[in-house]
Amino acid sequence: MTSLAFVANAIDGTVSTFLLDDGALRRLAVSEIGPGCSALAVDADRRQVHVAVKGDQPAIVTCQIHSDRRLQPTSRRDVESSLSYLALTPDGRTLLGASYGGGFGISLPVGDSGVGDVVSRIAYPNMHSCAVGPDQETAYFVSLGADLVAQFALAGATLTPLDPPTVAAPVGCGPRHLVLTRDGGHVYVMTEFSGEVLHYRRSPHGTLTLAGQAAAAVPGRGLRPSRFGADPIAGHLIWGADLHLSLDEQTCWASERSESTLATVPVDADGTPRSAVLFTPAERQPRGFAVSPDGRYLLCTGEKSTTVSLFRTEPNGGLVLCGQAETGRGANWVRFLPAG
Repeated sequence: MTSLAFVANAIDGTVSTFLLDDGALRRLAVSEIGPGCSALAVDADRRQVHVAVKGDQPAIVTCQIHSDRRLQPTSRRDVESSLSYLALTPDGRTLLGASYGGGFGISLPVGDSGVGDVVSRIAYPNMHSCAVGPDQETAYFVSLGADLVAQFALAGATLTPLDPPTVAAPVGCGPRHLVLTRDGGHVYVMTEFSGEVLHYRRSPHGTLTLAGQAAAAVPGRGLRPSRFGADPIAGHLIWGADLHLSLDEQTCWASERSESTLATVPVDADGTPRSAVLFTPAERQPRGFAVSPDGRYLLCTGEKSTTVSLFRTEPNGGLVLCGQAETGRGANWVRFLPAG
């Protein structure tokens, strides 16, 4: 399968567009978007990419994908504080955003011309990510500062707390990014401070129950648990970041930035993750990565690198480096789109 990959380069304020064609990665374009551009949400039907930017006035910039694969900004929705994560409903009609610095989550309607005004706003400390349930009727926001996942009913762009409104994560673990299985039965959360993959079971009503956790930080290298406000590089502390599922959902890959690794976390048939068994060297400080639509490749960025690494995924969850390409400074996000 041929696909496009979009990589946000925060320091340069650009998004690189790559073509992935049967294991060959080629940069097609570099588009100027705005300072500190990071979180990306891709709308395949509208051929649009929504990009979170920082600067004096943080915003969501909506871009059209041109025939030459450049991104052309077409509209801008200002927000009160920079957004750390964007998630789009499968029908493309609602966009969720989470703000780490602002401590809030928002939901906004989306139309052909771009993103509308905020419909719902929620507040928890240091919100780091958000996701939509497969039914498009539930939404989840992760609060790193409060060690919890907030859970909501989603109707259009309106968020209504479920009962209970939150589910706890282990104290001090620093929950960060989350993913759901396709059937919505399981939710996995990567922790920043403890370097674990938390496992939640999801009820038919959308509420979550913590079922366990699995280690995802490389052992034997002296990494210690981190804490809020610590410098993970100076203290050689665990610094977990992103996670994604394999296409068969038998593997969860997780990035850790202090040792610059991608961990292979096996997932049992019942959805239970087990401690990582393989650790693959990655780009320096690998904050963001993504799995190609056909599941055959993983593309990884590094905050301290100007290249991206392409890995071939193996049946056992292993990763084999098969190429690198130049991107830009401060690369931190990757999202794919089937080429068309």
